[in-house]
Amino acid sequence: MTLRSCVHPSGQFVYGVHAPSYQVANLRENDFVEPLGAFSDDKPYLNQDNFPEGDLQIDRAEVVYEIANPFPFRGVTYISSGWAEPRAASPASIKLPEPQAVSMRQALQKILPAGAAQDLQKSFAALPESVLMALADTSTDPEDLAVLAGMSCEFIRDGAGEPVGLRYSKGVDGLALARILRHDLFEVVANNRYLPEAYRRVMVLRPGAQGSSEIVGEYRDAAQDCHVFEYLRRNSYIPWGHYAANMADDAVRYSTMDLSGTDMQGLRHLYYQRTFIHLAAQLGLPLPPGRKAMTGAALEELRLAVLHALRQKTAPPLPFTATLWGWNYGFAFAAGGYRLHASHQQIHQQFAMLPQLVSAWHHGGQAASVPVASYACGDLIAEFCERYQEETGCDFFRTYLKAIRNNRRMDGREGENASLIVYEDDKVMLFVPKAQTSQWELQIMALGEVGNILEADAVVRAALDRALLIAQNILAHLGARLVSSIEYSSRITAKPTGQRLLYALLPKLPYAMGAFSEAQLRWISGHFPEDFAAACRMQLPKVLADIEGDGDGAF
Repeated sequence: MTLRSCVHPSGQFVYGVHAPSYQVANLRENDFVEPLGAFSDDKPYLNQDNFPEGDLQIDRAEVVYEIANPFPFRGVTYISSGWAEPRAASPASIKLPEPQAVSMRQALQKILPAGAAQDLQKSFAALPESVLMALADTSTDPEDLAVLAGMSCEFIRDGAGEPVGLRYSKGVDGLALARILRHDLFEVVANNRYLPEAYRRVMVLRPGAQGSSEIVGEYRDAAQDCHVFEYLRRNSYIPWGHYAANMADDAVRYSTMDLSGTDMQGLRHLYYQRTFIHLAAQLGLPLPPGRKAMTGAALEELRLAVLHALRQKTAPPLPFTATLWGWNYGFAFAAGGYRLHASHQQIHQQFAMLPQLVSAWHHGGQAASVPVASYACGDLIAEFCERYQEETGCDFFRTYLKAIRNNRRMDGREGENASLIVYEDDKVMLFVPKAQTSQWELQIMALGEVGNILEADAVVRAALDRALLIAQNILAHLGARLVSSIEYSSRITAKPTGQRLLYALLPKLPYAMGAFSEAQLRWISGHFPEDFAAACRMQLPKVLADIEGDGDGAF
């Protein structure tokens, strides 16, 4: 098979095994032996090992597994046996520790006179900006954070000193501008979940605090304390209408473990609703009345009407044929000024519809004779599915599912930790990909012939929503605090290729943020995928108990 994929047509995974033995010519002229330090008996410890006398013979270096991603455009994963074998012996060790409590206020009380320690404002004003940034990111002390918030912007306060709004001024263009004194500090402290909610509400949570983006949708279930706003991001890098579903300021969620089934249903309902209405409008179908959220039954009725209209020979060509959905969970900002993840900590999801074609131009404003194809990441999977079928005669996703169910460990171990599957029902599968592009990557796949959300009925959509909530909660229980999630879907009007709707959840770990290897699509992993699947399954009973214990009946 010339296609670069670990999914063999036989329904098995195939991968490379490097067992290196090699020689190295020693071309160094000089030795630079010196002490590195000393042992407890004062005997010096020299760096002699760094300066061998002659050539080197490397025998039986650690085995490295090379696994091409199932989808060639996602690169290749490398697993070093030296890192992975200890975790194979104890999958429960695949977990991040809880962040430590941090309080500058308490630390100052230990080292400063009582009066000085009480004046946090004066003490913090003497700290370098980078220290303030680190404290804004890591402090778990609300008093620390309230002082930092006050240093970052101008508040309007009530008689009790509580913030009730921000001070604004008018810019040269007449637009209102919040009086923000330190923009980076403002952004970081406002996104710290330990900042008292009264501060977060006026800084970032209240509608309008982050700008004038119009709210064009809403999902509300007062009985379940669920409230979601849909914002239009009219001037976005994603053109033609980019939307964000944000938990509202009266239903604040900063952790996925605080997210209920109804919350997830609400976030996703706005995505389904916006997509189906957009498609219906392109087809000239009657639209539901405005200023009102659609019920689940009405949403399903509209989906079926769109499908029916698309099957008619008289159906007009659709300008917009692909969905985009994504979720950046978690916020991080380094003291040195690098933003490490999303722009907003509070739980939100983003979605849009993408055009089939986009106008093409040459240099100098000359129109090209034909338009160019507009990019959607799911197109890459569709193209690969076609190539796989042509070269092997096999339906890729059927073969992929067979390989997942037939999975065997690369290291030869037998026993209970041989499965890649974390959770499964009759509609979707949550699993660990054989070749992870993030150390803790999880994926969700539709089990039926469903390539996009228009092809997903209400039962499948509910199963997808539930699986997303389960997956995010598992990652949260393992300690993941930064997770990017994306949807790979087929074009609405694409010819059948067997493509299945697929979601990838990609955590960022503290020690694996990406470097030159990742820039080449070489993904380095310190564990076998089966052991991470086992670690996830260990969290599953607790996660399912929490979801089912909510009692909101969303799923």
